[in-house]
Amino acid sequence: MNSENTSGAPRYPDYPKPPFPKQTQQLPGSFRLLEPAPDHGEESWRGSGRLEGMVALITGGDSGIGRAVAIAFAREGADVALSFLEEREDATDTARLVTDSGRRCLQLPGDISDPAHCRDMVKRVVDEFGRIDVLVNNAAHQDSFESLDEISDEEWQRTFAVNIHSMFYLAKAAVPHMQPGASIINTASVNADSPSPSLLAYATTKGAIQNYTGGLAQLLAEKGIRVNCVAPGPVWTPLIPASMSAEKTSQFGSNYPMKRPAQPVELASAYVMLAEPMSSYVSGATIAVTGGKPII
Repeated sequence: MNSENTSGAPRYPDYPKPPFPKQTQQLPGSFRLLEPAPDHGEESWRGSGRLEGMVALITGGDSGIGRAVAIAFAREGADVALSFLEEREDATDTARLVTDSGRRCLQLPGDISDPAHCRDMVKRVVDEFGRIDVLVNNAAHQDSFESLDEISDEEWQRTFAVNIHSMFYLAKAAVPHMQPGASIINTASVNADSPSPSLLAYATTKGAIQNYTGGLAQLLAEKGIRVNCVAPGPVWTPLIPASMSAEKTSQFGSNYPMKRPAQPVELASAYVMLAEPMSSYVSGATIAVTGGKPII
């Protein structure tokens, strides 16, 4: 929601602050069960043609940051392919908003920890749209553990397979179908620089993503393909009640300078900026969206 403003100046968003209702969900979670309801830009994002005619593949595109990016990209003129694990209702609703914007949308359910599925997704996008201009590696798995011995081998491997290995599989499959001017945008985290001990596996992958981004940007520079990442702070998404206690969820974001978590729509502008052609010299960058908390 936005605070009332009758002066004609831009409105400063009056988003909810903790404490929130205590709540939990089962992984991977659904935005439809979050209280308060998150803002993905459903009503607020107004496009201006910044991505006109482009094709984007977005992982984790059903909810959270991915949903906000899908809405923004579509309203900026891009066709969108949505990759998601199993949240069919969330994905279908996001796809509806894309098509309501006058753009085409392809839904791609499945597990991105599987390299064969990643390659198949890219093939399906190319078959449907003819190319890929933007690859947004956004999907993530996280869970909280208070001690090292609570983290199973399977949990560690699952976190790496979803969060970082999939980025390699997808980039390797997508790059042959990308032209100069295309870009890859990875979702890192403030945890890459300031790791939370209870999110050890997740935070470790986010550090790897930031390094992967810097290396891949150099590797693909001569092809004219840019690679960047966005490092969010706390964001109000289904992953929070699905991976944290009800008590932690109720106070989520309260320890940041703005005293609240970001709404997903507040991340979308960073992804649009990194994807648009006018950002042609931006590569190897990390864009921090952290509500005033510096990344060191």
